[in-house]
Amino acid sequence: MRPAAAVLEPYDAAFSQADVNLSANENDYPMPAAAREAIDAAIARTPTNRYPIAMADELREAIAAWHGVGKDQVIVGNGGDELLFNLILAFGGANRPLLVLSPTFSVYELYATLLETPVIRLWRDPDSFGVDEDEAVEAARRANLVIVTTPNNPTGNLSSPEFVARLCGACPGIVLADEAYIEFAEKGSSSEGLLLAHDNLSVLRTLSKAYQFAGGRLGYALASPDVIAALAAVRQPYSVGVLAQAAALAILEHRLEFQHSIDRIRRERERTLSALAALSDMGLRVWPSSANFLLVRLPHAAEARARLRDEFSILVRDLSDAPGLADCLRITIGRPDENDAVVDAITTILKGESQ
Repeated sequence: MRPAAAVLEPYDAAFSQADVNLSANENDYPMPAAAREAIDAAIARTPTNRYPIAMADELREAIAAWHGVGKDQVIVGNGGDELLFNLILAFGGANRPLLVLSPTFSVYELYATLLETPVIRLWRDPDSFGVDEDEAVEAARRANLVIVTTPNNPTGNLSSPEFVARLCGACPGIVLADEAYIEFAEKGSSSEGLLLAHDNLSVLRTLSKAYQFAGGRLGYALASPDVIAALAAVRQPYSVGVLAQAAALAILEHRLEFQHSIDRIRRERERTLSALAALSDMGLRVWPSSANFLLVRLPHAAEARARLRDEFSILVRDLSDAPGLADCLRITIGRPDENDAVVDAITTILKGESQ
């Protein structure tokens, strides 16, 4: 194996069977019936004996119309992860550093290591997980790639479009605003309005979270035509299958129907935040979030995660081994009954009781 690949461990989301799965930041509400029917019909009439249109032109046109950009400013991928990989493949490499604002999505550094791209890791404030924006802008001058995740995974906090614009002005290469969770954030939080003024900006979106298509693997990026052309040059042929393209078009046609569950998740996020914050006298800390998850810190988090799984059949994400996230768990916001179940279970664990 290449040395850069030989040192890697497989990405492991640590899934296991559980009655309540709050570990992967999925939208747990039932899909709108009309959208489900449209997806089923679209898949049923799609031939599978022909290769897909390589660049998914019809889907790109629909996304472009939605966002008010040209088709040549859109590319789709097999999930946002493919586009992340292709971005580093196209613009990273030896002596072309990637700047990340840690702690953040671990896949950025995984791909950078695989593609032999040096990483500049700028640490967020250990108490608030905020970013020293002036320091980040100075670091961006030394990077060929900057990825800013907004809302950030796993901390849930936003980076403002004004900060993203400053990064674009400082970085001689590409700035990616990873907005996988932007639908759960406050209006006006997206940086896509900066695309016209900053031709080195790319905005990453996904249908996996708010639009309930995690199993279909469909992400897309908005950027200048030159950046899109670079991503197209390095992509694997036919990476987005005909079924995913057909289903994604149906989702876009019915996208407004998903707003109901998005709004419910926002309300549940605030209710669950309050319920967990009430456990502070038992040693738990929870951070506000603009995404569909909450980051919590509690004593012996890894043990608590195991008890949640084994005693309560609740799955959450254990981040306690990640740098900067000691004793932290990430909890997806689910349906009200699921959120109540995880709060009750954590309360029991913190009291030192058994189920």
